[in-house]
Amino acid sequence: MSTMTIESNLSLSRSQLFWQGTLAMVPLSVAVIPWGLLAGSFAIESGLTIVESQALSAILFAGSAQLVATGMFKAGASLATMLLAILFITSRHLLYSVSMRDRIAPLPLRWRLGLGFLLTDELFAICGQQSEKQFNRWYALGAGLSFYLCWNMATFAGIVAGSYIPALNELGLEFAVAATFIAIVVPNVKTSPTLIAVVVSLVTSVFCYAQGIESGLMIASVAGMLAGYCAEQLKGGQS
Repeated sequence: MSTMTIESNLSLSRSQLFWQGTLAMVPLSVAVIPWGLLAGSFAIESGLTIVESQALSAILFAGSAQLVATGMFKAGASLATMLLAILFITSRHLLYSVSMRDRIAPLPLRWRLGLGFLLTDELFAICGQQSEKQFNRWYALGAGLSFYLCWNMATFAGIVAGSYIPALNELGLEFAVAATFIAIVVPNVKTSPTLIAVVVSLVTSVFCYAQGIESGLMIASVAGMLAGYCAEQLKGGQS
């Protein structure tokens, strides 16, 4: 799809484009299964009911935010604190939305709402680099909806497993979180500013973790964005 022209887009049916998007998302859908198992089992361990645990995936639909919210619920954090933490964690989706605005804005409201809900790191990795001519709503719907269904099925499996297998979250499933983001980030490191942003974020996050800084993730994110922006400005000035 990344090299498909607008003419070939028009020659394909909606169902063909939908299944192409589904197929393109398969590797990331498979990679997220351990993450979903972890999210489901952790929710049960934290005292949530089966319905509440599944609702996190069906309504919130944000892996990292779900894990953080569940952990904070288990620790007895207030609702305001949880909402603020989730706001910071998911704020990157605002950047995704801005980046894809030129392709999504012309669509009818139902499409904007639907694709907006399905917009994840994984969907952005699949469709975020496509041009206006390459982008197709049915392709994006196939990719986003298939990932949504896979995430919810994996979460349900984790809920069931968490009810019968004690300490499932101690089996190292959390590595799936890192593995998924590595699979998303590495293919998009194509320029020196992007590489600098990734390296700065990585080094900063490791440093903050070693120093026990609780806001290390947000600090690393901001540091990486600033480093990438400065590198881009310097690169543009030299050219």
